[in-house]
Amino acid sequence: MIWIAGGIIGVIAGLLSGLLGVGGAIVIIPSLVFFLGFDQKLAQGTTLLLMLPPIGFFAFLEYYRRGMVHVPLGIVMALFFVCGAWIGARIAVGIDSLVLKRIFALFLGFVAIRLWFS
Repeated sequence: MIWIAGGIIGVIAGLLSGLLGVGGAIVIIPSLVFFLGFDQKLAQGTTLLLMLPPIGFFAFLEYYRRGMVHVPLGIVMALFFVCGAWIGARIAVGIDSLVLKRIFALFLGFVAIRLWFS
């Protein structure tokens, strides 16, 4: 059952990633928590595993072929993203899972409100 659910979550997240540029935090983490009963940290760690470069490569390639990628900025951001992700992971694993889940919910709520009113 977990494999089928994971496949369904993966397909939905992949479709939304290609369509809207979202998937990891907004789709996969809540799905793993709500539908598979994952702890917040387990959901975040699993999502980081699947977001490694091979997953997004073909979606990136399609945008790149159409001239819709700012390559120099993407490279700079990727370098800093690596540093930020490492620091963030070190902080996250030391926070209580319930607190981390609530911080995540606040972040998603903030993003939703900003998008709605912008």
